[in-house]
Amino acid sequence: MTMIIRAKSPQAKEAYSLVDGLQAYFVSKLNAVALQFGKGRSCEAVTWERDGGEHGGGVRYEARDTVVYDRGSVNISQVHYDDDESKKLGSATAISTIIHPRNPHAPSMHMHISWTQMKDGEGYWRVMADLNPSLLGESDADKKHFSQTLKNVIGALYEEGAAQGDRYFYIPVLGRHRGVSHFYLEGYNSGNFEEDKAFVLKVGERVIETYIDIISKKLMEYPTFTEEEKEEQLAYHTLYLFQVLTLDRGTTSGLLVHDQNDVGIMGSIPSHVNRDLLASWVQKMPQPQDLLVQALLKALPDEMPTPVEENTKKALAYAVRQHYRKYPEALSMQASGDIIPPTVDNHR
Repeated sequence: MTMIIRAKSPQAKEAYSLVDGLQAYFVSKLNAVALQFGKGRSCEAVTWERDGGEHGGGVRYEARDTVVYDRGSVNISQVHYDDDESKKLGSATAISTIIHPRNPHAPSMHMHISWTQMKDGEGYWRVMADLNPSLLGESDADKKHFSQTLKNVIGALYEEGAAQGDRYFYIPVLGRHRGVSHFYLEGYNSGNFEEDKAFVLKVGERVIETYIDIISKKLMEYPTFTEEEKEEQLAYHTLYLFQVLTLDRGTTSGLLVHDQNDVGIMGSIPSHVNRDLLASWVQKMPQPQDLLVQALLKALPDEMPTPVEENTKKALAYAVRQHYRKYPEALSMQASGDIIPPTVDNHR
C-alpha cells in the first residue's frame, strides 16, 4: 500500500488541516440531506496519488445518493515539490467542490479554496464560490441569500471578488454568466497567515451552510418536478460542461499539468448533457475553439440525453489536453481575470 507524502511547510500543513476539516463538514451536511430527502446513501471516498504519492495526491468524496444528487464531488488535494529544486512552487493545497442536485429546482454550487506557496515561503489564498441554478426564473431569492452571505462574511473585499467572479464566469459567445452569484478572490495575503486562515475557513463554512439551507428549502418546497423543468436543467448542465471545458482556466491547467487525476478534475461535469445543444454552439466559437467543441462532441456518446460516465470523462480530458497542446495560443481565449498558474491541481 502506497502512502501519500504531505508537504513539509508548516503553512501547507495548516492549510491541509483546514481543507480536510471543510471537506468533512460539507460531506456530513450532504449526507444529512441525503438522509432527509433521499435513500440516505453516504458519499464515498476515492483517493488519487501524484507520482505514486511521492508528490502528494488527494481524496474526493463522490455523492452516491442518486435520489438527491445528479453528481457531487468534494475534493481535497495537496501537491508539492519539496524534493525538486528545479521547481519554484513549493506546494498547492486545495478544496474544490461542485454539487449538482437531481431536482432542477435545487441549484448547483461550486466552491474552491486553496493555499499556494512558493519555495521562498511566499504564498497566497484563492477563494471562489458561485451559485448555479438551472431554473433562472425562480433564482432571485437564492441569489440574494447566497450573495448576502458572501457580503456579510467577506466584508470590504466582496465588491472586488464579485466583480472578478462575474468576469471569470461570463460566457461571451452565449452572452450570459454560468451562474447568478459569483465570487473570486485571487492572490490574497494580508501578511498575517493565521488571520487569513481563519477568514477563509469562515468563508468556506458559511458558503456550505448557506448552500445546504438553500437546497433543503427547495427540496422541501418542490418534492416533484416536470419533464419541462428537467429539460431546462439538461440545457443548463450542457452550458455548465461548455463553460468548464472551453473557458475555465483552473480545469485546463489541472489537465495540462498531468493526467493522473482526470476523473477527479472532471468531477464537476453533470451526469447528462444535450449534445445537440452543444453542437449548435460550434458555429458561435472563434477559431480554433470551434475545433475544441467538435473534439468534445466526438468524445461524447451519440445518445440523447447524453450520458457522461467515467470513460467519457477521460475522453473529454484527453480532448482538452490535446487541443491546447496543439493550439497553446488558445489558452489566452479562456476566462478573463487573473491567470491561475498551471501548477495547481484545481479538480473542478
